Amino acid sequence: MASNPSVPPKPPGRRMTARDALLCVALTVALLVVLGGAALREEGEEMRPGWERTMVLAFGHPAGWVADRLPVAEAASDATAWLSPGDDLGGAGFESAAPPMAGGAVPPVGPEAFEPSAVGEPAPRPLPLRKVLVTGDSMVLPLDAELGRRLAGDDVDVVRDPQLGTGISQTELVDWARLSREQTRAERPDAVVVFMGANEGFPMRDVECCGRAWAAEYAFRTRRVMDTFRRAGAARVYWLTLPAPRDEDRREIARSVNAAISVAAAPYRAHVRVLDMAAVFTPRFAYRDAIGRDIVREADGIHLNGRGASLAADRVVAALRRDFALTR
Repeated sequence: MASNPSVPPKPPGRRMTARDALLCVALTVALLVVLGGAALREEGEEMRPGWERTMVLAFGHPAGWVADRLPVAEAASDATAWLSPGDDLGGAGFESAAPPMAGGAVPPVGPEAFEPSAVGEPAPRPLPLRKVLVTGDSMVLPLDAELGRRLAGDDVDVVRDPQLGTGISQTELVDWARLSREQTRAERPDAVVVFMGANEGFPMRDVECCGRAWAAEYAFRTRRVMDTFRRAGAARVYWLTLPAPRDEDRREIARSVNAAISVAAAPYRAHVRVLDMAAVFTPRFAYRDAIGRDIVREADGIHLNGRGASLAADRVVAALRRDFALTR
C-alpha cells in the first residue's frame, strides 16, 4: 500500500513510554530539591503570612533539609559562578518586599521566639563552632580583626566581610536583603556577628527618618536579614546596637536604629542575640569618649577605636561562649 505523503513518518529510535516520562519527572524533582531546596525555603520564609507562604514552606522546609545535608548545591554554585561574576548586590530587594502589616492578619508566633530558659526548658547543649561571619559597615572595624585574633586558638574560621558605606536604609550600593543571602550561601556560618549603622537615616518608602513609621520599616528590613543569617535555626546571630554618637542629629538616627534592632529580633529570641553596646559605651545614651581613663572612640565621634573594639569583643565572645563550645 502506498504511503500517504501527508502523514509524517515515525521518528527513528526508541519511543518514550509513560514509565520513562515518570522517571524523567522524578529525576527533575530530585535535582530541584538538591540544587534549589535551600533557596525555595529561604524565599518562602521571606513571604508575608498567608496560604501561599504555607504552601511554599510545605515543600521548602523538607527540600531545604535535604539540600542542607548535601554539598551538591554549594558545589554547583561554585562551578557556575563564572556565569555571573561580580554580582550587583544593589537594587530593590527590600523595596520589592511587602511593607510591615498595618493591620489585618496577625503573624504566627513560632517556638523560635522563646529562649528555652524563659519557658522552663533545659538549656540546649553547646553547639560546635566552626565558622563565624563578621560583617556590617565601617562600625565592624576593627572588631572583626579583634574577633579573628581571639578565636584563632579555638580553631574557628573567622570570615571578615565589612561592607563600607552601606546601610539597611539605603540600597543603591548594597541591598542587605540580597547580600545576606549571598553571604549565607557562600559561607554557611555557625554564627554571624553584625555591627552597622554609621550610614543610616535615608528615607524608606518615602518615609523620612526617624519616627515610628521609619523605625517600623527599618525593623522589618533588619528582621529579614536576621532571618536569613539565622539559617532556620542552624546559626546564631549577634547584632550589636550603636553607641551614642557625638553629633546630635546622628544620635537621633542611632536611637531609632537601636529601637528597631530590638523589635526586629523579637520573633527569633532563640537564635538572635542583641548585644547592647549603647549601655557599655554610652550609658543613658549620653556620648562619651572614654571609659575610665581609656579612650574608646575614634576622633569622628562615631566609631570605636582599638580599645573600644576590644571591649566590644569581650561581650561578643562571652555571648558566643554561652551558645557554643569554646576551648578558651
